[in-house]
Amino acid sequence: MNTIIIDYRTTLQEISSLKKICSNIIKTKKHPILYNAIAGHPDIQVFSPYTSKAIIHKDAQYDFINSLTSQKIDVISTESSLGATYPKNILLNAVSLKDYYIAALEFTDRSIIPFIDDKICINVKQGYTKCSTAIVSNKALITSDKSIIKALDPYDIDVLEIPPGDIELPGLNYGFIGGTCGLISEGELAFFGSLDKFKYGKEIIKFLIKHDVKPIYLSDSHLIDRGSIIRL
Repeated sequence: MNTIIIDYRTTLQEISSLKKICSNIIKTKKHPILYNAIAGHPDIQVFSPYTSKAIIHKDAQYDFINSLTSQKIDVISTESSLGATYPKNILLNAVSLKDYYIAALEFTDRSIIPFIDDKICINVKQGYTKCSTAIVSNKALITSDKSIIKALDPYDIDVLEIPPGDIELPGLNYGFIGGTCGLISEGELAFFGSLDKFKYGKEIIKFLIKHDVKPIYLSDSHLIDRGSIIRL
């Protein structure tokens, strides 16, 4: 099973559920500069261009780096440091699919560029691209962000639009669908919480069935944004 990265605040119940399906689980460290709501979010601190490679923010703590390299993950540091506020906190916040790289391109850290030369790069206005987008497959995404939906319209990507809201993110009014989940294998999408407790869960379940993806609920609570699950 692939290594995954989760927020350091992930609950014991959620970790226990993950251990049943994934043997290598690495927790982030709190970033002292980021505001608390996202201080441990993997989709802010890490970008994985492909299996067993991680681009991490250049000021990462040694024990976090060691936790990756000990699992034979090849680690690269960003050229720039993460900043406290937007857009300096979105250097690594991007959606990477087999054929596409989706992000606010002007803010992408230069360390990523060599890994996306063979992809179609799609520029979006939403800088928190990964936060806002759940990856279902290389051809299917879920988002509430209309600017992302508009940017993807010309491409061969099936996008389910859901209304914003009804997702917990402590410290903010609400979270985003991309932060609630992550693919733990091809065809398995793990959620922090249950779609049965989500206002638009039925629509998502139908979309997952359409794309032959199984939802896995890590708890029976409402959906909570924990900054995605990053699979390495």
